[in-house]
Amino acid sequence: MKTPLDAKRIEAILHSLRGGRVVVVGDVMLDVFVFGEVTRISPEAPVPVVRVTEETERLGGAANVALNVKSLGGRAALVGVVGGDLARDHLAKVARARGVEARLVALAGRATTVKTRIMAHQHQMVRTDREATEPIDAAVEAKLLAQVGKVLTRGSALIVSDYQKGVVTRSFMRSLIALARRRGARVLVDPKVRNIGLFRGAFLVTPNQKEAEEISGMAIHTDADAERAVHRIARIAGTEGALVTRGEEGMSLGLKVSGKFSYWHVRATAREVFDVTGAGDTAIATLALALVAGALPHEAMMLSNLAAGVAVGKLGTSSVTPAEIRAAQ
Repeated sequence: MKTPLDAKRIEAILHSLRGGRVVVVGDVMLDVFVFGEVTRISPEAPVPVVRVTEETERLGGAANVALNVKSLGGRAALVGVVGGDLARDHLAKVARARGVEARLVALAGRATTVKTRIMAHQHQMVRTDREATEPIDAAVEAKLLAQVGKVLTRGSALIVSDYQKGVVTRSFMRSLIALARRRGARVLVDPKVRNIGLFRGAFLVTPNQKEAEEISGMAIHTDADAERAVHRIARIAGTEGALVTRGEEGMSLGLKVSGKFSYWHVRATAREVFDVTGAGDTAIATLALALVAGALPHEAMMLSNLAAGVAVGKLGTSSVTPAEIRAAQ
C-alpha cells in the first residue's frame, strides 16, 4: 500500500511534535571527530599524516537518538550506562549543552564507549573504539529501570537503542517492556541481529536491510520480498510489526492491524548520500516522536524517511530539525 503524505499533513505532524515525550534507553556513546588535512606520507610507515585543524565531541548511539528527539522539538530523556572516567563527564556536558535530559548510571572500572573518527578532506581515514561490552548485572538493571520509571509517562514512547555494548539483556528487556505496557507507552527497538529475540511485546523493531535479511533468512530485492521479510521478522521478534530501512529503496513497514498484517512502502528522497553515520538514529527518533504526536504508523514512517534523507546529507552523527524536513519535501 502506498499512501502519499501531502505537505499540509506533514506540516500538521511537524507542528504536533513539539513537547512530545520520548525516553531513550540503550548503549550511550561519545563520538569524537578529529578533522584535518593530509599533505604528506609518514616517513615512519606508509600511512598519511593528518594535520589536525579541528576536534569536536558529539552524542552517539542512544545519545544521538535522544538528541534527534530534542532537535525535532520533543522532550528527550536518555537512560544508559557510562564509565567512571573523563569521557563520562564530557558526554554529560555535551548532553546538557544540547538540552538532553541524561540519567546515566556510572560504573567504576567500566569504560564509557568512545568512537573517535579521524577525518581528512571529508573522508574518514580511520576509527578507534574504546568500549566495554560486558552485559550489565541485575543491580545495574534495577538502577536503569528506576530511572526509566521516573520519566516514562502515559502517552510517551520508549526507544531501545541496541549497539551490543551490554545494556540490552534478556531480563532487563523483559522488565522494561513490562513497565512500558503498564504506562501505556509504545516500545520501538533499533535491534542488533543476535538480540532479536529479546524484544517480545514491543511495538516495532526497525532493522536495516542487511540486518533484516539476516534475521529473516531472505534476500530483499522488491517490495513483495520486503513484505514477506517484515512479517517473518515481526513473528521472530514477537512484536506487532517491523520497519525495514532499505537505503535508496526507502522504507517498508508491516504492521498487524485488527489481526491482519498490512504493508506500506515509501521511496527514499532523492539527494546525495554524504554519510550514513547515525541515519538510523534519526529515523527511529522521528518515527517514535511522530507516533507520540498522533501520526498513523505509515505517516510516521514517511516523515521518518524524509528525516533520514536529510541526515545522510550531513557529515557524521547529526540531528535533524523540522525546518530541514520541510525543505526536503
